[in-house]
Amino acid sequence: MMSMTATQTAKPSMPITYATVTWDQLHRDARQLAASLMKEHGPFRGIVAITRGGLIPAAILGREMGCRLIESISVISYAEEEGSQHKPKVVKPAPAAGDGEGFLIVDDLVDSGITAKLVRELMPKAVFACLYAKPDGKPHTDHFVTEVAQDTWVLFPWDTAPLFVPPLVRSEED
Repeated sequence: MMSMTATQTAKPSMPITYATVTWDQLHRDARQLAASLMKEHGPFRGIVAITRGGLIPAAILGREMGCRLIESISVISYAEEEGSQHKPKVVKPAPAAGDGEGFLIVDDLVDSGITAKLVRELMPKAVFACLYAKPDGKPHTDHFVTEVAQDTWVLFPWDTAPLFVPPLVRSEED
């Protein structure tokens, strides 16, 4: 069960919940995913990480499953300045994976399923796994650890930075 730290921010159009995933939690969830994948599928020939979010989970899964061949595929489907999705575009394929036979495709999160659907079309024989899945993306993954509400924006450890918070006593002194 995921115990993300969640906060809610109200915007005029729709409230968005933010869920923060810590490094410890990410590592624990990746190990849990690796255990279930090993039990159900046995060894993989290789792993294909969907960049950028799938890189760190793929490294953890590779270590835990003893898989040293890790490829990447780079798909752009978000306009970073807007935070909105558009038609996905492959900017770097994963040629060693071919049609995906014997490969595991890994991402951190399947949101709308747009990227997952494209990658699955390119590697139809691969197994697709991610740490977290939203309802719209769930049909496009074979394995995930935790479902996250569609209106939740997941903040991964690489998206955040620890900040100094002064002790409460300091705010009383001012």
